[in-house]
Amino acid sequence: MKAIWNDTVIAESDDTVVVENNHYFPANSIKKEYFKNSDWHTTCPWKGVASYYTITVDGEENKDAAWYYPEVSELARTIKGRIAFWKGVQIEK
Repeated sequence: MKAIWNDTVIAESDDTVVVENNHYFPANSIKKEYFKNSDWHTTCPWKGVASYYTITVDGEENKDAAWYYPEVSELARTIKGRIAFWKGVQIEK
């Protein structure tokens, strides 16, 4: 699977986990040069507190377009150490 934004592959892996229709990529599959920590956090009742990354490609910024759970609940252990995308990031085979 590939995560693509602004015509650039920002993550690629054969080992994604799908939860609630989102592909969670292993953390080591992202191209770190495009990712910057965000101050944004949200809470999911069953997964825990999510942290976000802002993605920047060719000078264009996609704020809070990737998320992950630094600490996951036991119910969400399959996504520990994984990152998912939204806000126009395309997921393709």
